[in-house]
Amino acid sequence: MAMTIYGPDELRRDLGDSVSRETIERLEIHKRLLGDWSERMNLVGPKELEAFWSRHVLDCAQLLKFAPEAKKWVDLGSGAGFPGLVIAAFLADKPGAQVHLIESTSKKAGFLRAVSEEAALPVKLFNQRIEDFGQGEGPYDVVTARALAPLPRLIAYAKPILDRGAQGLFHKGAELDAELAAARDALDGGAFQADVLESLSDPRGRIVRIRKAARA
Repeated sequence: MAMTIYGPDELRRDLGDSVSRETIERLEIHKRLLGDWSERMNLVGPKELEAFWSRHVLDCAQLLKFAPEAKKWVDLGSGAGFPGLVIAAFLADKPGAQVHLIESTSKKAGFLRAVSEEAALPVKLFNQRIEDFGQGEGPYDVVTARALAPLPRLIAYAKPILDRGAQGLFHKGAELDAELAAARDALDGGAFQADVLESLSDPRGRIVRIRKAARA
């Protein structure tokens, strides 16, 4: 059985008119450098690289549909650049857009810097621990994280940013119900509210939107 190929054309089909030729070129730089650097350090494996456009780009870029007006994003634990570098590639032509990447591992921060510079992305890199970053250079419009931590810990990491009005958009999978239950103190306690959104890229995946609860 032939393997279905998913690439830039399929990405345009699924995301619509938002994918410019320049955006694809920036993402191609990300993909190429990801392959180069992954040979020397632990970023992604070969199978993950093969699924770059579907597993990673589509999965990350869908966040833009949930916050179409957002200009200032912050990505916690950026690692291989998902979703931070992908978001930046799409926002590079948007006046005033900025994506702040938080990554404590120096080698990974070096990779993020290399992609950002070669692709001319609107990125500012913070090579530090999330706990030390605090509210950063906020306020931000959106705070993101992918494959970083369970929801209770994510909310704790993001709290200084959420408290200043940002919405959190976090990728989650099959363990979401258990994570929501474990986060009950933060959510049902009234500080934050959570909405579960369908994932465009994975029928088993969800996007959790966390916002500061409105005062009664």
